[in-house]
Amino acid sequence: MPKYVALIYSHDVDWTQPEFAEVTKEYNEFGEAAAAVLRGGEVLYPTTSATTVRVPAGKGGDAVTTDGPYAETKEALTGFYILECADLDEAVATAAKIPAAWDGAVEVRPVLEFGE
Repeated sequence: MPKYVALIYSHDVDWTQPEFAEVTKEYNEFGEAAAAVLRGGEVLYPTTSATTVRVPAGKGGDAVTTDGPYAETKEALTGFYILECADLDEAVATAAKIPAAWDGAVEVRPVLEFGE
């Protein structure tokens, strides 16, 4: 069965804080309801913890790092799920139930698996 990644774009916050307990509960409820197709997923720390890496000289060159995200946006990549669904329609129907889809966005992409 094909796999899809559901990239979650939502408000860039620290989900461990008590004020987000209700939304965290909604994500837990989604996880339980979608357990049959979930194959993994994680929440990401806020973008303030990000380090952007570039190698301007190309392969073999020195890495240059910058603190923070690659771009400043209203919504940030805050997590993801790996879904194993029959087809894109099922993946989209599942993604529509992820809480971020209600006030942010969820990008669904097929996963290209190498070397199986």
